[in-house]
Amino acid sequence: MLFLSQSGIIQLMKTDCLIWGKVKTGSQRGKSLGFPTVNIALHKEVADGVYLSRVRIDKKLLPALTFVGAAKTFESKTKKVESFILDFNTTVYGKWITVRLLKKIRGNIKFKSSKELTSQMKKDLSVANVFFQEKLLREF
Repeated sequence: MLFLSQSGIIQLMKTDCLIWGKVKTGSQRGKSLGFPTVNIALHKEVADGVYLSRVRIDKKLLPALTFVGAAKTFESKTKKVESFILDFNTTVYGKWITVRLLKKIRGNIKFKSSKELTSQMKKDLSVANVFFQEKLLREF
């Protein structure tokens, strides 16, 4: 499957992997960048990168972008799972969630600044919006 982005064509790699855990408090960095995330510990081997995903919370299945890895831009050493749920603004600390990684859209990149990271995250969000809109149309 191919999607056109502002930087060109991105080939999406099929993944389909399940990760689950209890939502914990993170560094709040995503929130400060305008992309608040739900964070869980990583309990299995998963390739680093950014994925189109679905997050299940309280029987609701929600579209998301999920980052797996150590945040190279911020010199982090701890590998983690952070999901930005599209159109979602609810506190879920302490709840158990399941994250289904659907497709990997890029690897874990070290950006020169948080501004450069935020710019890429906006591009990732555009890819996610197109993917989930088209998926919704196919399922309808």
